[in-house]
Amino acid sequence: MGGTVSHGSGSPRTIGVEGLARVEGEGSLRVVIADGTVTDVALDIFEPPRYFEALLVGRHFTEAPDITARICGICPVAYQMSACAAMEDAFGVTVDERVAALRRLLYCGEWIQSHALHVYLLHAPDFLGYDDAVELAEHDRGAIERGLQLKRTGNLIMETVGGRAVHPINVRVGGFYAAPPPSAIANLADPLRRARDAALATVEWVAGFDFPDLVGDYRFVALRDSGRYPIEQGRPASSDGLDVSPGELADLIVEEHVARSTALHARLGGRDPYLTGPLARYALNSAALGRLAGEAATRAGLGEVCSNPFRSIVVRAVELVFACNEALSLVEAYAPPDPPASDVIARPGTGTGATEAPRGLLLQSYEIDGEGIIRHARIVPPTSQNQLTIEADLRRVAQGSLDLSDDELGWRCEQCVRNHDPCISCAAHFLDITVVRA
Repeated sequence: MGGTVSHGSGSPRTIGVEGLARVEGEGSLRVVIADGTVTDVALDIFEPPRYFEALLVGRHFTEAPDITARICGICPVAYQMSACAAMEDAFGVTVDERVAALRRLLYCGEWIQSHALHVYLLHAPDFLGYDDAVELAEHDRGAIERGLQLKRTGNLIMETVGGRAVHPINVRVGGFYAAPPPSAIANLADPLRRARDAALATVEWVAGFDFPDLVGDYRFVALRDSGRYPIEQGRPASSDGLDVSPGELADLIVEEHVARSTALHARLGGRDPYLTGPLARYALNSAALGRLAGEAATRAGLGEVCSNPFRSIVVRAVELVFACNEALSLVEAYAPPDPPASDVIARPGTGTGATEAPRGLLLQSYEIDGEGIIRHARIVPPTSQNQLTIEADLRRVAQGSLDLSDDELGWRCEQCVRNHDPCISCAAHFLDITVVRA
């Protein structure tokens, strides 16, 4: 963290916290306080835009899963699955149930590795008073080893099903290039049993953290999937009764450019901020977690809805339990899809796909011509959808923490941002934090 710069008694004070790690991307945070009131908060996102939507135009629809996977090295499967779902929607393709099960297994692997990374290496140090995971490891090596074990298991699933852990190469529109042999999938069972135990221990560990008392007034938006906890498919819903198709949700989301940000800001109907991600998924689907994860949530003190953003780390840990248990069930029931992919024939059309990335709802929409060439592409990542809500959280947190010293307030604001695990390279990342008191 940076030092405090004073400008004399009664003058504004600026606190710079540079090099904020433990989020993915580049940007800054500014909080302005005058006469005991937070007058302005802003996430200034300045990571250069990468123009993936423009890169997709003119490419064949079959290339979309591999191109979009490069948007993020942490959640490439989310981009691949949403791209596949959008193309299959455009062409009226429904994949075989065995293909769907294998996709869900691959996506579970991504949830496991991403949630383990966030909980252990990015977020837990905040609650324990450590600067980073290295310092945490010096004091609790067992915790970090448990987190790395979980992450290795998620990576192993991605390698086995997807061909490699980063930017998998076995995914295609309609299914997979090849179905893993039963023996390879069976070899995932023992690591998953150990990972499930580690995930249960994770819930118990994080539930004991000291959480600031904050309740957010959120409009939650997440998928629902016919009584299953949503991952690779579902129908968008909200905590205030929204129930629409992915295409209808895409029409409702209005994105605007703000001069201080290279990422678009999303609102529903051009008006309302909303929140996607673990808190939203849990609020709309906690009854679908199943016995093991549901009991873990109860023991951790979670009700049917959790609206304290600092406790999102507990919800992620519960989702770790769910993902490990779900993956194990899929492994035990595995039957190779034959063929591994449905035939997909290009025709003019438009389609939208929505899946639940670890960080939240991810939408992709495409317009395709008769030759299978992409003529228009739109990608709405979770962090773009969550930015306005993160700023609202920052305002509440800062206003309720004015009794803290500048250093402590800066730390609390950083922690507030990390509650939502922003992937700023997907949308845009925070490198420094500034608090100005007037």
